[in-house]
Amino acid sequence: MDNVQFSNVFIVFFMNITMLKAKLHRATVTRSELGYEGSCAIDGTILDLSGIREYEQIQIYNINNGARFTTYAIRAEDNSGIFSVNGAAARLACAGDLIIVCAYASLDSKEAELHKPTLVYFNEKNEVLRTASAIPVQPL
Repeated sequence: MDNVQFSNVFIVFFMNITMLKAKLHRATVTRSELGYEGSCAIDGTILDLSGIREYEQIQIYNINNGARFTTYAIRAEDNSGIFSVNGAAARLACAGDLIIVCAYASLDSKEAELHKPTLVYFNEKNEVLRTASAIPVQPL
């Protein structure tokens, strides 16, 4: 019988967790264009500030009607204040609606421990009111 040696093999499973990367809070939809190629056009300076990349998947939550949908970001003119919901998603948001735009990232547990999202808050003209990296604890 042959002498077979076994070494200890450790299989490590890395678990990733999906974390909020960026949130654009209470932006006002400036237009919705059913006939435009699908996506959400967002002011380029806002994309840069938030860290959302062009063509990155985003979730949009419509405060006015409760619609929640997935699309991707495209760059609109810098300093324009544009939030244009396009293509089929234009049926889910109209000009004047308030929306929350979120992007998420898949992080390992060590990255997740250190991660802080970029939160951007807007006034009714899509001007940045403030930025933050944490959501305050909800009071009783």
